[in-house]
Amino acid sequence: MLLQMSAAELGRLVTAPAGSARLPLTEKLIEAHADIKGKAADRSNIDSWNNSIPVVVRALLDCGLDEVEVQIEVDLPHTNSAVDLVLCGRQPGTGSDMYLAVELKQVRHATVDPRCPIAVDLGFGDGKNKLHPVRQIQRYCEYMVRYLPHLRVDDDRLTGVALLHNARDADVEALFDLPESRHGFLYTLDDLDRFRRALTARFSPASGKRAATALEEDRRDPLLKVTDVARQRSVTGGGLTLLDEQYLAFDLITRHLEKTAPKTGFDVGLFYGSDTAPGTAARSDRKRVFILRGGPGSGKSAVALELQRALGLERREAVLASGSHAYTETLREIMISTARQGRLAARRRAAGRLYQYFNSFADAGEDSVDVLICDEAHRMRRNSTDRWTPKDLRDDERPQAAELIRAARVPIFLLDDHQSIRPDEVGTADYLRQLAEDSGCLVEVTDLEGTFRAGGSKRYQQWVQQLLGLPTPDPVAWQPDGRMTLAVADSPAQLQQFIRERGFEGATARITAGFCWPWSKPDGDRLVDDVVIGEWRMPWNVKPQHSVPDAPRSDLWSTDPHGIGQIGCVYTAQTFEYDWNGVIIGPDLVFRDGRFTVERSASHDPAFRGPVSDDDVDRCVRNAYHVLLTRGVVGTVVYAVDPATQTELRRLIPGSIGMQNHDGSRPRLTVEGAHLPPAYRRRHG
Repeated sequence: MLLQMSAAELGRLVTAPAGSARLPLTEKLIEAHADIKGKAADRSNIDSWNNSIPVVVRALLDCGLDEVEVQIEVDLPHTNSAVDLVLCGRQPGTGSDMYLAVELKQVRHATVDPRCPIAVDLGFGDGKNKLHPVRQIQRYCEYMVRYLPHLRVDDDRLTGVALLHNARDADVEALFDLPESRHGFLYTLDDLDRFRRALTARFSPASGKRAATALEEDRRDPLLKVTDVARQRSVTGGGLTLLDEQYLAFDLITRHLEKTAPKTGFDVGLFYGSDTAPGTAARSDRKRVFILRGGPGSGKSAVALELQRALGLERREAVLASGSHAYTETLREIMISTARQGRLAARRRAAGRLYQYFNSFADAGEDSVDVLICDEAHRMRRNSTDRWTPKDLRDDERPQAAELIRAARVPIFLLDDHQSIRPDEVGTADYLRQLAEDSGCLVEVTDLEGTFRAGGSKRYQQWVQQLLGLPTPDPVAWQPDGRMTLAVADSPAQLQQFIRERGFEGATARITAGFCWPWSKPDGDRLVDDVVIGEWRMPWNVKPQHSVPDAPRSDLWSTDPHGIGQIGCVYTAQTFEYDWNGVIIGPDLVFRDGRFTVERSASHDPAFRGPVSDDDVDRCVRNAYHVLLTRGVVGTVVYAVDPATQTELRRLIPGSIGMQNHDGSRPRLTVEGAHLPPAYRRRHG
């Protein structure tokens, strides 16, 4: 949150001084933005503060609601999305805490995409559709209710509105076709009287400080992870709450599925009413391919699993494919674990059918799969040939992506251009787009801009990419932002102790490392301590096809609580997340001459053996650390084996690990020099 004041206090800041184009409030918010977010506010933010917030403040004052508290730019828990305003006050009559979330839009004209009524051109001139303002605030409210228990006390405690204060009804007429709800009403310039009536119906003249404090101090529920969606695939309302581009992409795809699906009783009314059931829209002869591109934690897997879940609830089968063994086997295991008595074999067969690998479709018939969701598509290989491929077929150079596009009536690819980690992995948005277009397909590319990891810190994601030179080297010092905690450990032993203590406190926590040590088979019933740094040693996670007592299978390392006792590598960590993330940077990535460089000779990754170019190794090593450094939901602690690199990390990262006393208890390791996010402090402190 950038700022909180009463309407009366803000009223004194919404009149521009003589000779100034900016309000005192705007100047105050520009300063707060630079201080809290560590960067200058952009023009769109400044214009909104200067032109939009005063409309709401004056409406409150006109209604005699001077003591309603106004929170500006309120962050949604665990993500970088924010509500423009949250008004906090007390309900007339009962005195109960009441809230109104307000999404402000300066637009004067708006048109709706005829293919998707929640995709709207708001006239920004960038050629990109945005989520309908009403649906945007509806999703924000649903998200807030999901993660803030104080809002769940009363169904009527939170209401949402989209305020288009510059637009006339006639100029945004198409926006009114979307049904309103308690979490989403639409007001325009023509509706300001109606907006004022809504304020007086919602709030009494009493002080809103109590309500504002209760919301600010509310305990944030833990972030739902993608595996939670898999466990809740049959539960109505049990999925993730998709926001912004996530929800827009989800809705665009589901509407396309509805229009093009065979007409069956199960399809009618899934995303349309019966008057717009399948068959009412003309079908194109050209296959449509959907590509969703986003960084770590942008919600790619959330969209994938929510698509599969939503279709499954309507008894439509969508296959989810991946190039990750850990991801696929984890999803299969979750589904099998929910089998009822006597249904284990059937559930096992269903899991094998619903969760598959990219190389499972080499011989699939054309359009034999209704919906094929290809998650982790950055791990798409050049072709499906492997060591088990019959000798007479090994010369088949057909692209693996072409097999998937051919096999699916509706192919969907979700990827990150910076997460391919093997030399033969070629999945990028540009590669898939070109391949699909060359095959005669129509292609829709959607960029997912949000982040639901690292406390919703976009700054952290950008910092990691700059650190690793993705795409160009530009390491900068980390500036704590109150969302993500980042620290440097003094030693691998201290890192291990810190991660174990977080686990003892109830957080999920793991250590990962670069692939710079051998990976041995178990010595009988014991894991070999392969990762050796000085006198300290620790084992990798269990090698595939092996088992060890009290240690999870390789593919379950990220999700099984016993995984905290081993070090994971990129192949077991990719896709997953945990509260606390410990990362050992091995000697394959060292800091020299002002930038990180890759030392190929230090890698033990078998993927780099043979005729693999140095450029491919460089790309894969950087991408691997990009994956490892972005698994943390609450915080990340790093340690570098190379002394010069460790020194540079200390220069770039102010946070460190230290021994402290809390509330008279025994000393424990905590982060120093970087503020813990308040939500974590309340949960585990």
